[in-house]
Amino acid sequence: MSSSLQGRRVLVIGRGSGIARAVTLAVRAAGATVVAASRDAGKLAGSYEDPGIEAEAVDLTDEPSVEALAARLGHVDHVVSTASARARGQVADLEHDTMALSFTTKVLGPILLAKHLAPRMPRDGSFVLFSGSSARKPAIGMLAVAATNGAVDVVTRSLAVELAPIRVNAISPGTVDTGAYDALGEEKKNALFEQRSRTNPVRRVGTADDIAEAVLFALTNTFLTGVSLAVDGGEPLV
Repeated sequence: MSSSLQGRRVLVIGRGSGIARAVTLAVRAAGATVVAASRDAGKLAGSYEDPGIEAEAVDLTDEPSVEALAARLGHVDHVVSTASARARGQVADLEHDTMALSFTTKVLGPILLAKHLAPRMPRDGSFVLFSGSSARKPAIGMLAVAATNGAVDVVTRSLAVELAPIRVNAISPGTVDTGAYDALGEEKKNALFEQRSRTNPVRRVGTADDIAEAVLFALTNTFLTGVSLAVDGGEPLV
């Protein structure tokens, strides 16, 4: 059975670009009001011109910030957390603080969201977290990212049991063109995308809209919980 988002209130955590923006706009188009939240609420507010999308501030690495957001919201039907902090690099080059920030943002942050928001949510509410395909396909330079994503998968299953009947699922993207790879430089990014498009089964990299569609499915399918949905073009198969 599917549940409509019409008239529901959905919290989407993440920047006003890329996947978070695509999710926010898709959820809004499905009839929900959206609370978009990030560390910089002012910048986020400038990303949307829709009275049905309000901006809030939250720092997932700081429990009082999460608790304060929950108190300000009072009630929310669904929560989507796209927030991440990247910790790429080979083991010899990884730094403790970089790895800790990645884990705190993507793993401990959602646990805190569940702690402070689940008591304010209806029984048919849900959480959607974000994992990643590196949890299923090891690659050099992706150790800390993979460990973080693997932990998200565990948290997803554990919260699904503990918070039931509130549902908890995760989206696990593969290579998605959202601007996250721009730091590689145009030449290296294009080479990576060409290689992934040539070798994965769908013969292209993903888009933010691909991921937003999966989020809508996870939010509205009321018989889905404890699942990490692989939206990765079959990348780990090759």
